[in-house]
Amino acid sequence: MDNPKIVWGIIGCGDVTEKKSGPAFNRINNSQLLAVMRRDAVKAADYATRHQVPLWYSDADDLLDNIDLNAIYVATPPSSHLAYAVSALRRGKSVYVEKPVTLNAIEAETLLQEVKESDGKLVVAHYRRQLPLFLKVKELVESGEIGELRTVQLRLWQSRTPDLVTKGAGDWRTDPAVSGGGYFFDLAPHQLDLMIYFFGMPVSYHGFSLIQDKESAVADQTTGTILFENQLVFISLSLMELGVLMLPKKTK
Repeated sequence: MDNPKIVWGIIGCGDVTEKKSGPAFNRINNSQLLAVMRRDAVKAADYATRHQVPLWYSDADDLLDNIDLNAIYVATPPSSHLAYAVSALRRGKSVYVEKPVTLNAIEAETLLQEVKESDGKLVVAHYRRQLPLFLKVKELVESGEIGELRTVQLRLWQSRTPDLVTKGAGDWRTDPAVSGGGYFFDLAPHQLDLMIYFFGMPVSYHGFSLIQDKESAVADQTTGTILFENQLVFISLSLMELGVLMLPKKTK
């Protein structure tokens, strides 16, 4: 490479980039955050000012056409992941894309084909594999210190008014056209990725999602099982909020 430094551009500088990703790009050796893009020019300029980012854009193509950028972080909701990732790959840039990687499996297959035909690299934001807590869990699993594991159960609860929703803004996670699903679709990729990290590739998997709240447009319960090569069985259950299991009986 002519430039050994990773020079970043961010598309979609919302809350997820404020602490976890955006500032971190400038704290790593041979890494620099050069430009950000947000459709709202005022918010894009404000982000650039607060984080000392040299360039900002309100149009994604303008950012992608910047030849000084060799890596793009796609931090928008899933509905635009495929389009932005493909545009970056076709310009010869590598891509770091938020999870869930696409709206659905068909889009994921399309993106995979684009990666195969590109000189760029694409990675998904499953950063938890390198957090000290989960590295320790992996060590305990592989050493056998906690015994032979046969079953792993995951319960994922989420309030109907979660803290992760920006106050005063709409909740795109409950709009299937934007998110592809509900809170399980948005949050569970981290947990499922860790299961693969700990236990290897699945042999089979089964599950279902359903809408119990008739006012919801996305599933508020997801249940599934995964069988891994080592015969470990993973069982998951996700509900929108704990209270749905504890509804009082109606009295006459």
